[in-house]
Amino acid sequence: MDVIEIFGGKPLKGKIRISGSKNSALPILASTLLTNSIVRLTNIPSLSDIFSMIDLLKSLNVKILKKKNSCYTFKSNKPKSLIAPYELVRKMRASFLILGPLLSRYGYAKVSLPGGCAIGTRPVDLHLDCLKKMGASFKIKNGYVHGSVKSKLKGTSINFKKKSVGATENLIMAATLAEGQTIIYNAAQEPEINDLCNFLIKIGAKIKGHGTEVITIDGVKKLNGGEFEVMPDRIEAGTFALSVLGCSGKLILSGVNTEIYKHLKNILRPISLLKLKKIDNKSFSIEKVKNGCLNLKITTKEYPGFPTDLQAQLTSALLKIKGLNEINEKIFENRFMHVSELRRMGAKIKKKGSKVEISGVKEIYGAQLMATDLRASSCLIIAGLMAKGKTIINRVYHLDRGYENIEKKLKACGAKINRIKK
Repeated sequence: MDVIEIFGGKPLKGKIRISGSKNSALPILASTLLTNSIVRLTNIPSLSDIFSMIDLLKSLNVKILKKKNSCYTFKSNKPKSLIAPYELVRKMRASFLILGPLLSRYGYAKVSLPGGCAIGTRPVDLHLDCLKKMGASFKIKNGYVHGSVKSKLKGTSINFKKKSVGATENLIMAATLAEGQTIIYNAAQEPEINDLCNFLIKIGAKIKGHGTEVITIDGVKKLNGGEFEVMPDRIEAGTFALSVLGCSGKLILSGVNTEIYKHLKNILRPISLLKLKKIDNKSFSIEKVKNGCLNLKITTKEYPGFPTDLQAQLTSALLKIKGLNEINEKIFENRFMHVSELRRMGAKIKKKGSKVEISGVKEIYGAQLMATDLRASSCLIIAGLMAKGKTIINRVYHLDRGYENIEKKLKACGAKINRIKK
């Protein structure tokens, strides 16, 4: 099993190209099940979660006609079986996004209850409740969700009691081929949902209001083919930005867009030690302009608030900054598993319910560490880059789920980091 070895203490200087968004690519890949026409997708990142989704699509008779670097050409044919088995679904929760497309196009699906990072409760109840209102019926047996529709899904109005990215995506995909109009109230507003909608519109879906809390979908009889470029990964960009906060230096992030730049500038605005500067529509610089004291109080929120997917990385980046900083995790109740590992490095962190308090220390020290989930993996990398001495990070398969060649990108910017194959 691979490990990451880091010798810390080097500032980061250089240029990094941001990969395509995992959280955008996964639902877009799932939505290829909605059409039997040829779809060409570009800027697909090379990640284990992506490969897992592609394997799942292959099991449902989706053919890859061509692959070159980050470009894939797909052709979805009628599946011989409408079953998504445990062996393929257990690795990531996004596999559950095939439920809506399968029910909408074929009227039946048997999907294993999903796996993924153990960072808290992420129930599928919201997905099922919405699809029930559209006419689907479900039973759960032996770890599988069995879904069926008597004729076709019917458009309806749905008001989410709680915003959910996955449920919003599943419902949008299901509604594209449903009869009549579907209106989603209190929809999630993440840019990745906007990207999914833009792709679906490109292949013939009728969707309005994406990017807002009210999304309207008018069902169509069929969808067509087309070509689409997946958006850049804003979480990867944010991870590198926070690496600069922890390690000092200056990075130029390319392959981004104006929306990502504006979002990061907004959420990082309270961090006065960092300076973001737009270079052009596809790149910006991030620089730690000074050392000093911070006393932040940051709460994770749904978009456009501070992302839960950057909470762990921010925790690491603050470890050596003077002051008392507080982070309140409001999305997932079990997303502080990295704290115990950071304490082993000499970090001074107190956990109080859904909050952590970080008191800056002069130095943290390299150690043997264990990654517990995807974002905790990148958090430990940041800590290792900041630490004195050698850090070894184990179970980096979590890292490969969401970061493409992160150690190579950091090494090119002066970090002493290597992947060691065991």
